[in-house]
This record gives sequence, C-alpha cells and structure tokens, in this order.
Amino acid sequence: MDIDVFDQNPWGTNYWILSSPGSDQVVIIDLGFAAAEIFGRLENHGKQLAAIVLTHAHVDHAREAGILAGEDVPVYIHQDDAVAFTDIEAWNPGFANPLEPVTDLRTLSHGQVLDFDGFSLETVHTPGHTPGHCAFLTDALLFSGDLVFAGSVGRTDFANGDAAAMRESLAWFLTLGDDVPVYPGHGPTTTVGRERAVNPFLQGQVG
Repeated sequence: MDIDVFDQNPWGTNYWILSSPGSDQVVIIDLGFAAAEIFGRLENHGKQLAAIVLTHAHVDHAREAGILAGEDVPVYIHQDDAVAFTDIEAWNPGFANPLEPVTDLRTLSHGQVLDFDGFSLETVHTPGHTPGHCAFLTDALLFSGDLVFAGSVGRTDFANGDAAAMRESLAWFLTLGDDVPVYPGHGPTTTVGRERAVNPFLQGQVG
C-alpha cells in the first residue's frame, strides 16, 4: 500500500491518502480542510477519489469532506457520529453545524470491512474522544485517528467525550502487537510498542 499524508491545515491534522501500487483509485482518511488543494493534487497525479473515511466528526477531521466528495463519492463515518452532519444540536448542543453537507453519507459499525482497489479497511469502534470515533486496521497497521498519538492520547473534555469509554478503547489498543505501526490523526507516526513503553497516558492501562 502507498501512504501519503497531507497536514498543511490549521490544526495540523493528518489526512492519510491511501492507494495500491499501480491503481488510480485513492481513499482518504479524514478531511477537515484544504479540499480544493487536495483535489488539485489528485488531478495532477491522475488519481480518482474512491471514498473518504472519517475517524470522527470533529471539524478538523470532517469539515470539508462533503466538498471534496461532491455528489458521487461516498463518505463513511460511524453511525454514532453521523448525526453531526444532520442534527448538530443532538450531537453538540448549542453550536451551529460547522460541517459541510455530504451527499452520499454512509454509516459504519464495529467490525465492518471496507473493500477498495487492492486493500481493505477494518473498522474498530474506539469511542471516548467522540461517541463514534473509529480506528482502522489494514495491512498490519493502524490508523488511530485521535485515539492515540505519539506520546499522548485523544482528549475527552470536549462535548460528547467519555473518559470511561476512552479507557476501554485504550485497553483495546494495548492488545495489539508491539510492532504494529500507528498512523495518528496528528503528529508523527509511531508504534504500539513505543507507546506502550513511553506514553504517560497509557501507563497503568490493561494490555
């Protein structure tokens, strides 16, 4: 699998651009901003967008997904965060909807596998940062979103955050093998073993 990253955006969010060698089909994990710039990059490289897969519905991960997807490209998100696109008051009371509308919004559930040209993404529901936060496994590596970063973990003090759920999700993370690469929603890549050893927020967790 070819993995590229775009992080030139206000929050330094990693938008992971995935494809198989020789394929013109691209899948993007998370898309908060810079839709026009990413569209231009895909055009320049002769790539076609097959899908956008969102780890969660926070603005820095999802705001412009609907713009880049247009009318024909599906956007996937866990069912518990999908409400952010349709009923922001239910998901984040008191706030205007900061997310652009999505024409083809498809919901994910735990264990669901998305098959693309040459690779698959397995959905792992990892709530805590948001109710519907998900990580994605493929080719013995993990796209962790805002579950785990190099040296840190996702916050739970935002609206709909849940510290108890986050502890359970982090315990799942620690069941993975030490050599599993981790591609987070912010910051540099890491491994499960490195985070198990040095991440202060994982000390004392089960795993």
